Amino acid sequence: MTKNLKQGPRPAARQSLRQSLRLAADIGGTFTDVAAFDERSRKLLLGKTLSTPAHLVEGINAGVDEAGAQVSDASIFLHGSTIAINTMLERTGARTALITTEGFRDVYEIGRINRPDAYNLYFRKHEPLVRRSMRFEVRERMTAEGDVHVALDEAGVRAVCAKMRALDVEAVAIMFLHSYRNPAHERRVKEIVSEELPGVFVSASHELSQEYREFERCSTVVANAFVGPRVRDYIGEIDDHLAKAKFDGSFLLVQSTGGLYESAQAKEQCIRMLESGPAAGVIGAQALCAGTGEQEAIAFDMGGTTAKAGVIYKGQALTTSVALVGGYERALPVQISMIDIFEVGTGGGSIAWLDEGHALHVGPRSAGAEPGPACYGRGGDQPTVTDANLVLGRLAPDRFLGGSMQLDLAAARNAIATKIAEPLGLDVIQAANGILRIAATAMSWAVKTVTTERGLDAASFPLIAYGGAGPLHASSIAREIGMGRVIVPRAPGHFCAFGMLFSDLRYDYVRTWPARLANLSFEAMDAVYEELIANGRAALERGGAGDLKVNVVRWADMRYVGQEHAVTIELPPALLRKQDRTGVKQRFDAEHQLRYGTCAPKEAAEIVSLRVTVSGVMKKPALEEITRGTRTPSGSASRGARPVYYDGRKAPVRTPVFARDLLRAGNKIAGPALIEEHASTTVVFPGDTLSVDKFGNLVIEIGRDR
Repeated sequence: MTKNLKQGPRPAARQSLRQSLRLAADIGGTFTDVAAFDERSRKLLLGKTLSTPAHLVEGINAGVDEAGAQVSDASIFLHGSTIAINTMLERTGARTALITTEGFRDVYEIGRINRPDAYNLYFRKHEPLVRRSMRFEVRERMTAEGDVHVALDEAGVRAVCAKMRALDVEAVAIMFLHSYRNPAHERRVKEIVSEELPGVFVSASHELSQEYREFERCSTVVANAFVGPRVRDYIGEIDDHLAKAKFDGSFLLVQSTGGLYESAQAKEQCIRMLESGPAAGVIGAQALCAGTGEQEAIAFDMGGTTAKAGVIYKGQALTTSVALVGGYERALPVQISMIDIFEVGTGGGSIAWLDEGHALHVGPRSAGAEPGPACYGRGGDQPTVTDANLVLGRLAPDRFLGGSMQLDLAAARNAIATKIAEPLGLDVIQAANGILRIAATAMSWAVKTVTTERGLDAASFPLIAYGGAGPLHASSIAREIGMGRVIVPRAPGHFCAFGMLFSDLRYDYVRTWPARLANLSFEAMDAVYEELIANGRAALERGGAGDLKVNVVRWADMRYVGQEHAVTIELPPALLRKQDRTGVKQRFDAEHQLRYGTCAPKEAAEIVSLRVTVSGVMKKPALEEITRGTRTPSGSASRGARPVYYDGRKAPVRTPVFARDLLRAGNKIAGPALIEEHASTTVVFPGDTLSVDKFGNLVIEIGRDR
C-alpha cells in the first residue's frame, strides 16, 4: 500500500475520499479510542479499549471490534498518536548523528543561552538529543542570499559516513547554514548518506523548515531524525495491519496542526505528528463551536496520562510556529506549525506521591495502561487520580466503561491510605480530596497558560471538557479559574477520535522573506505566495485529493524594526490585492496589542517570513440533534443516588445519578448530580445547574460559590 501511495493512488483510493465509512483511531497513554462514521446512515459508532503499549496495533484492532465496525469496509482510516512526543520526552529514540556546517558543531548545544528563571539555583540547560561526539562538521557554506560561498566537500562527507558507520548510527540529521535559502548542499549530502548508509533514516532541515534561526532548525531536524525510525516502523506496522485486513482506502495521519497528511509523508516528516491526538481534540472543539454558535472557547482534554488545553478564538484554533518540548526551562524547540497546546502531566492515571518533606504531588508519573491505577486490579499499587475519584464516590465501581470493567474500591482505598493518608496523618477521604485539589490546580495552569500568554482572559471563555477524565474535573477547574460555563460534548471519552472526522487534508509552508513594510514589493510577495500555494496544490494531487475543494490562507510573520521576535497575522486576499500597507500595519498593531498589551502605530514594521496553509476540504459529519424532552428528565434516565464527597465538605452529599443517553434536549438538572455514560462521568457540583442543548451537549452554569 505504501508503494501505491508513492506512485499515485489507485482508482479506488482516489474515489475513497468521497465514500461513506470513515474510521478514526486515537491512541493515548491509557486508552485507545475509535470512532466510525457512516455517511449514508449518519450513524456514529464508538469503541474504547485499554492501550497495548507492547503492540499498539492490537489496541486499534480491539477498539474497531468494540465499535462494531470492520477495517475492510472503511474508505478512510484516520489516526492520531502520541508516539512521537513520547519518544522525545522519554528519550527512547534512535542512535542519531548530526552533520552540520564546519565551525557550527555546537550551535545545537549552545542554543539561545536564555535563563528563564534567573533566581532558580537548580536551573539546568536543555540536554541535546545528540551528544557532541556524534556531531560532525563538513566543509561547505551558503550565504544568506543563497549563493555558494564554500563548495561542498563531498569527500569529507563520505569520510564522515565512514565514522558514522563505525558508530552504528541509526538516524542522521543534516543542518547547514542558510539552507532555507538554498538547500542544494543539504540535498546532495542526503543523497550521499543514503548511498553510504543504506537503511539509515536521513532527514534534512530544509524538508521540515524553510525559516531562518539555525538553532531552531537544527533542533527540529534532530528531533525528526531521533523519533524517525520508531515512528516509521510504527506507521509501517499499521500499514501492514491494514493491508492484511483488506483495507483499500486512504490511510491518513493527523498532524500537529489538526490537518491530515498521507502515511508515506508521515514516515519521513514524523515530527509533524508530535501533537496529533490532542490537536484532533481541538479541531473537534472548533467544530462544536461552529455548530453551536460559540466564537470562543477553551478546549480541555484530560485523558489517562496528561491534560491538555488549546484555544478557539474568533472561530479558529490558535496555532504557533515554534513549540517547546519538555517544559520551557529545559525545552528543545521544534520549528513547525502546530495548534498551540499546553500540556501538564496530570491525568486519570497520574500517581499521587510524597516527596522527602512529605509534600503531596500528583504526576507527572503515570500508572499508564499497564498496570494502571490500583482500582483497575491489574497489579498496580500506587494511588492515582482515578483512585481518588472512586473513593470519593464520583465513579461507580460497577459502571466503569459501561460496566465492562469492574473497579476495585478496596484496592483504591488501601493505596491512598498506605501511600498518602497514613504518612500525612489524614483519613482516606481527606487524602483523596487533597489529590483532586492539587490535580485541579495543575490543570488550571494549562488553561491559563494558553490564554494569558496571548493576552486573553481565561475566565471569560467557556470550557469544553472532554477526554475520559475531563468531565470529572471540569467544574473544579472552572472554579479554580473563575469561569462561568462548562460544555461537555457527546461521547467526551472518544472526542479526539471524533475530532479527526472534522479534519481536512492540510499542508503548511513557510519562507523566510525579510522586507520593510514601507517599501516592500507586493508583486514579489505575491510570487512567493503563489510558489508556496503551488507546492500545496501539488501535495494534494499526490495524495489523490485533487478533486476536493481547496482553501488557501496567507499569513505573515511581522515585527517592529529592531525587534527580535515576530507575531503571525493573517493577510486576507482583498488586503493584498489593494496593496493596503496601512491595513497590514493595523492588523499587526492589533495582534501585538492583544499579545503583549502594547503596540506602536507610529513605529516602522517589517515582514520576516511568509506562510500559507493549503487545505483540501473533506466532507464533515453534521452535528446531530437529539430528541426534545421536558424540563425535568424522564424517570427512566435516573440511576438512583449515592453519597459523593465534594471539595470543602466533610460529609458526603446524597447525589442523584442520571444515564446520559436517556437525557433529552431541554432537560435541566440542579446540582449536585452525576451524569454517567460509557466512557466518562460528568460531575455537577452543588450550586451548579446543568442543561442539555439540542445537540446533546451538557452545558453547566457554574454556581456563584465558584
